[in-house]
Amino acid sequence: MKNSRLKISHATIWISSVILGLLSSVPQLASHQFNPLEAAVNAGLTGSFAVLMWYFNIYMLSRKPGNRRRQSISYSKLFSSLLFGLIVMFALAWVQQLILSHINFGPTMLMVEVRGILINLVFYMFLNLLQQNYENQHVSMELERIKSDNLAAQYELLKQQINPHFLFNSLNTLKAMVESGDEESVNFILKLSNFYRFTLESRKLDLICLSEEMEIVNAYLFLQRARFDGGFTFTSKLTDRTLKTLVPPFTLQLLIENCIKHNVVSLQRPLHISIYEDSEYIVVENKLQVKKGEVRSTGVGLKNIGLRYSHLLEKDIEIINDDKTFKVKLPLIYEHSHY
Repeated sequence: MKNSRLKISHATIWISSVILGLLSSVPQLASHQFNPLEAAVNAGLTGSFAVLMWYFNIYMLSRKPGNRRRQSISYSKLFSSLLFGLIVMFALAWVQQLILSHINFGPTMLMVEVRGILINLVFYMFLNLLQQNYENQHVSMELERIKSDNLAAQYELLKQQINPHFLFNSLNTLKAMVESGDEESVNFILKLSNFYRFTLESRKLDLICLSEEMEIVNAYLFLQRARFDGGFTFTSKLTDRTLKTLVPPFTLQLLIENCIKHNVVSLQRPLHISIYEDSEYIVVENKLQVKKGEVRSTGVGLKNIGLRYSHLLEKDIEIINDDKTFKVKLPLIYEHSHY
């Protein structure tokens, strides 16, 4: 982190020093043996000491620390400041003795040194607190920037994750359809083209309308029906109001892909998948008929969706598994709630 010099306005330094000088003369003003010359000299020396210690402490605290680990209070700098203050106050007390030769130097010296130590400590602690506060704010801002950059990078990575096996399986299905002379081959190619067109159009978006997401789902389902030939059923009970809400691109497609990937899909045991709304959630549900020797998930599905919702809304998706059905509940995202 770049070390910046403390910034205290010159007006603050000089005005506070003048006030301290005047305050130091208050006891003499209240004395019955008031001497204007003594009061003026005392005020002038105290004010001069305050000015010098302001600038010296600012210089000391602005210096870059020798080690990277910085203590809340640098005792070496505090000792240096007190030592410098004692020397300065001794010199000023000597000047005072030259001007006011009738004053006993011993008691006067003790008094001005104690006063100097107190003034110096107040200045040092105030400036140290100011410096620590500035550095803490700077560190917090830097951490927030790094965190924001990291989250943005992670989210961009999440948006780029498309299962390569889907393209591989789709091309194999297309090959089989072409070889068998299936009349749906042309429609299959068009749907596959539409699906990847949706992919290219949506990859740079954080959110899309749910109705657009359903177009992606329908294109994907057409391709899967051609592959599994009636091995699953799909029902959607989403209302027009819900279709106007928002969703991260390919959220529903990834959930349906997970359903097909992890469950038995066959004519003998058709897989039933449904999408409906429940209060403020979209629910994707399927009957559990898990494949034997189920392969471990690559994490592109539920983890991807959960991270995207967490990044965009700071909300969590709900996953419910009762050994009969598997449900994923997605919070509804309204346009006015997204910033």
